Amino acid sequence: MLGLMMQTPLLLSSILSHAARSFPDVEIVSRVPDRPDHITNYAGLMRRSSQLANALNSAGIKPGDRLATLAMNGYRHLELYYGISGIGAVCHTVNPRLFVEQIVYIINHAEDRLVFFDLGFIELVKTLMPKCPSVERWICLAGAGEARAAGAGDFPTYEDMLAGQAQSIDWPQLDENTACGLCYTSGTTGNPKGVLYAHRSAVLHSFAAALPDACRISLNDTVAFVSPMFHAMSWGMPYCAPAMGAKLVMPGQKVDGESLHRIFEDHGVTFANGVPTVWLGYVQYLQSAGVRPTTLNRVLIGGTACPRSLMQTLQDDFGVEVLHVWGMTETSPVATISKVLPRHRSLSSEQRRNRQVKQGRAVFGVEIGIRDGDNNELPHDGKAFGDLVIRGPWIARSYYKMPESERADGWFFTGDVATIDEEGYMQITDRSKDVIKSGGEWISSIELENLAMAHPEIVEAAVIGVPHPKWDERPLVIAVRRKGSSLTAAELLAFYEGKIAKWWMPDDVLFVEELPHGATGKLLKTKLRELYEDHALPSVALARTGLA
Repeated sequence: MLGLMMQTPLLLSSILSHAARSFPDVEIVSRVPDRPDHITNYAGLMRRSSQLANALNSAGIKPGDRLATLAMNGYRHLELYYGISGIGAVCHTVNPRLFVEQIVYIINHAEDRLVFFDLGFIELVKTLMPKCPSVERWICLAGAGEARAAGAGDFPTYEDMLAGQAQSIDWPQLDENTACGLCYTSGTTGNPKGVLYAHRSAVLHSFAAALPDACRISLNDTVAFVSPMFHAMSWGMPYCAPAMGAKLVMPGQKVDGESLHRIFEDHGVTFANGVPTVWLGYVQYLQSAGVRPTTLNRVLIGGTACPRSLMQTLQDDFGVEVLHVWGMTETSPVATISKVLPRHRSLSSEQRRNRQVKQGRAVFGVEIGIRDGDNNELPHDGKAFGDLVIRGPWIARSYYKMPESERADGWFFTGDVATIDEEGYMQITDRSKDVIKSGGEWISSIELENLAMAHPEIVEAAVIGVPHPKWDERPLVIAVRRKGSSLTAAELLAFYEGKIAKWWMPDDVLFVEELPHGATGKLLKTKLRELYEDHALPSVALARTGLA
């Protein structure tokens, strides 16, 4: 027997319609270079998204067509999110920080018909144009005057495209499994792979991310998208926050510590998302300027493991709750969040933080597990570690144009190595390609990095495995010291003593001015391995003499 409930499709246009109907005056703030902040509201977002949708229909855009964006976080980009997907086309957010060759591959693989770009990317666009034959038009996200002033007067403009279009539309009632967004993985090995989101998956992800025991998004919040809107759709926040009626703040290109503090204070931001690198810069500014956040009460930190020291500083010194999240482009991306349980309230702050630094427990709708090399389920005892697997209604089942990537067992293999404890807390011990294999045993580079960054003189650290004639690989710490620090390698190594097994002890430390980061703020360990694969460890000479 089937239930007698209405079959109303879960569509992104329903989120926009709800926001415009229920919260028409709630503000949407965009920081614009060299001009006052742009301020609109949900009623304005509905009008202009409708104009865009009508313009696209007039231009012959059909359901399923891929339309790309090369843009930072701002009101026009948000209009593209809703106007494109609302008519059944696919909003393909392209990461403009990738190498040109990668961007060319991505646009050609997606077969994008249109590309919308911020004026700051005009030179990039001129490089891409002759290499991307599927693109019919390159449209600058500006008015005609802005475009001419930026040297883009020959390009059609977004504002001209919207001019004269009706400010309302009857959004089509699409099948909820219709594709709505497309993001490509960073492609650290091989070509980038496309993750094709559906309206249903995006709406369900929005519900789950907003839950009280997830991100706790409500109409009482002012939400800042710090994570770029080309990075897994800013972690779903451009859908989640409007669904809940939250005020929106988009900082544009400037996400240094000072700029973030100012926009947070100017507009009363209560919640923001971003990678650890962003929050490290934010904390350093607060400390150096001697200021405190007055409205920010929680931050969502993901993309890579949050250092314990960063979590401690934000929570203990500035009263900002850290929601440690794990996810991937393939998981929409919120999959697990680390929060303490009611029974942990009686524990000390350090004991509670021992749980918070883990990647957390699966949010409603998601299942996780760990497998050995033969695909056998491993126990959730906090000790066994293996390949992390995941499934759920907003998890990718295969990659775009790669049907062979779908697994028969219905699980997605993440490429992470993890443990899961008895309480369900998952902890990433490494990416499968980053784990250090020493003498047949595994060493977690992430744990060694977190310990290094717990030292008060260290700003950032990475750990890689360096070839060793006896042990296969041994850990090398590559670290950035605080300005003016005279910390030595021996002193940093001494800091590890008593905190790890002796055979985990790094063999050497290198201090550098900065570490390489990828387009989404993640550490580029591939680059570090290229730079330091021939580094001569002190233990190597001893090994060759038989003394180690």
